[in-house]
Amino acid sequence: MNLAVIGSGGREHAICYKLHKSKRLKKLVCIPGNAGTESIAENINEDLKNFEGIYKIIKKKNIDIVIVGPEQPLVDGIVDYLKERSIKVFGPDKFASQLEGSKAFMKELCKKNNIPTAGYGIFDNFNDAEKFIKKNGTPIVVKADGLAAGKGVSICNSIFDAKEKTKEILNGKFKSSKKVILEQFLNGEELSYFIIVDRKSYKFFGSAQDHKRVGEGDIGPNTGGMGAYSPSKLLTNSLDEKIRKKILEPTLNAMKAYGHPYEGFLYAGLMIFKDEPYLIEYNIRMGDPECQVIMMRLETDLLNIIDCSIKNNLSDSEIKLNKKKSMTIVLCAKGYPGNYKKNSEIKNLSFVKSNENNQIFHAGTYKKNDKILSSGGRVLNICSLANTLVNARSQILDTLKKINWVDGFFRKDIGWRALENNENNKR
Repeated sequence: MNLAVIGSGGREHAICYKLHKSKRLKKLVCIPGNAGTESIAENINEDLKNFEGIYKIIKKKNIDIVIVGPEQPLVDGIVDYLKERSIKVFGPDKFASQLEGSKAFMKELCKKNNIPTAGYGIFDNFNDAEKFIKKNGTPIVVKADGLAAGKGVSICNSIFDAKEKTKEILNGKFKSSKKVILEQFLNGEELSYFIIVDRKSYKFFGSAQDHKRVGEGDIGPNTGGMGAYSPSKLLTNSLDEKIRKKILEPTLNAMKAYGHPYEGFLYAGLMIFKDEPYLIEYNIRMGDPECQVIMMRLETDLLNIIDCSIKNNLSDSEIKLNKKKSMTIVLCAKGYPGNYKKNSEIKNLSFVKSNENNQIFHAGTYKKNDKILSSGGRVLNICSLANTLVNARSQILDTLKKINWVDGFFRKDIGWRALENNENNKR
């Protein structure tokens, strides 16, 4: 089969890596791709907003299935556009993509369907928002309604800070957001829970824990993700049942009732408090960098899984995940998530050996004159699969030492919560 993956990040490189292992794969195209995908796929540069340009590439390359990696083209309606032109595409349509594209849509869906989530208010003017903040006090969570590349959420510990963050959003800091969501702060620990969905059924696709804050000890501003590990230590059989019955199945049933059955990857960002799950957010695609750690553990042919999903035969497929622990640490450009340097050469990658247990997935990179250069804030994902998280992290830190990129930085404490509580990962 001929497949095209849309996107240029670490998630897309990890997806390409797994697809490339399939015996059924004939041709793999990545639009636009990065320096990492270039070694296993044909990179074709195209603006992801140019649906017509993407469609022409798909037709020219005789692509059988398109897999959309990032959220923006999904929210913009690329699935609808391609399906209208008889292209098989893996991902949710524009309406269903509101689960991530509009936090207000997601919160209202929760309210209508009794899905446990934090108490909230939705506002499009500052005066009403200010009253809500004063009434509810702090800590309080301030969220942009639309997409914000992982940077639209602030946990505010003072009334002043909450008001300032609210003003920023309502004054247009994020182009996608004309509304602000003010949300009750929930104590607990976060869990990333993944499923793959077709029109008839869904399958568990792994669990993970992401590390959003830029600084060690989970301090500083939110990022797109500084690292992750899988499986989550939190997920027990009883909690798994609660997540399915209280959160996922009511959501999928609601989307069917809207006339837009959900299809593709769905990622539930959950807060676990006293063994009860609360929905914090939905992502309408694999997380990044959670995708990387789950792909390291995935033993089933990814092409087969996606093919079954496209044909609405997911129930006939079995998804196997390696019992080992997987971790990734993100190597970022200094200054991220603020202003950071671009076009810096990463010199020592040839000294690092890759195998099934150790991989480097590229994110913000490009290749020029046989040199690997940085192009984004999150640059490389250093991944390891091992019997313990301690061993996985040790291997990653050794790799980072070999790379020794002078313009980069990373968190050394990824997985700290799991390591503090021993390694009683259950699933």
